[in-house]
Amino acid sequence: MLGPMRFDLTDLRLFLAVVDAGSITKGAAAVGLSLPAASERLRDMEAAGKVSLLDRGRRGVVPTAAGEALAHHARIIHRQIAQMRGELGLHASGLRAIIRLATNTASLTELLPGRLSPWMAAHPQIDVELKERQSGEIARAISAGLVEIGILSDAVDTTGLQLRPFAIDRLVLVAARDHELTARKNLLFAEILDQPFISSTGALQDHIDAQVARLGARLKSRVRMSAFEGICQMAADGVGIAIMPEAAARRCGRVAKIASVRLADAWATRRLSVCVRSEADLTPPAQSLFHHLASGSQNTPP
Repeated sequence: MLGPMRFDLTDLRLFLAVVDAGSITKGAAAVGLSLPAASERLRDMEAAGKVSLLDRGRRGVVPTAAGEALAHHARIIHRQIAQMRGELGLHASGLRAIIRLATNTASLTELLPGRLSPWMAAHPQIDVELKERQSGEIARAISAGLVEIGILSDAVDTTGLQLRPFAIDRLVLVAARDHELTARKNLLFAEILDQPFISSTGALQDHIDAQVARLGARLKSRVRMSAFEGICQMAADGVGIAIMPEAAARRCGRVAKIASVRLADAWATRRLSVCVRSEADLTPPAQSLFHHLASGSQNTPP
């Protein structure tokens, strides 16, 4: 017989984050808990229900059948709470609403700021919590109810999610103007793996590293930089080559002596979409932002 299950909202949010990440360590970090605290909460949850919720292995964790059932109900609870908070935010004086939005690197650094800023300026009582993730992680976070809106590549599995077009994101090689590779019109990624690289950080580099692993190769990374401006300056000085969104390369090329060459690989041209689990389940503020981002207009009314 099952014992009383006294799960609080932190327990449920942690469990969804762990299931989404496939890792207790990453799930704990996502909700701001230490690994010991998260592990203790998960053990207490299993002890309270007298049931195993996670299968723990060397490569991570996966939910058991009972864990899948818990995750399903936890997602429903989180969506209902988010909707409640959003609706209360429209009526309670001084109460700020928060919309959680996950996006890939290209959108976060180049495309999203100009699209997001006029909407936020028109909605001073609404804050946006931005998370940078790979597209696959974004799709899972949307499905799990960990974020309301995502901007991702529609090349990943988005089964059961609602998508609207957002932008085209092309990745290019960046190098000094006199580099031999800049004479080419386009290149395959496999052709440049013998070159020294200036790596970036975050979801974009994770995406690139995944392609390197798929080819069974190893990236010759000389240094990692967090800002595209710094990467372009190093490329201009001949430190190495880099891969970045075309929009970033075009912007940086106005001040740094660089040239760019498009990558011909299919994975280097991504159609970005605005994604939600269910538009009907969004809070009114989140619905407004979703429509604004999907419209492509800088002046979409609330």
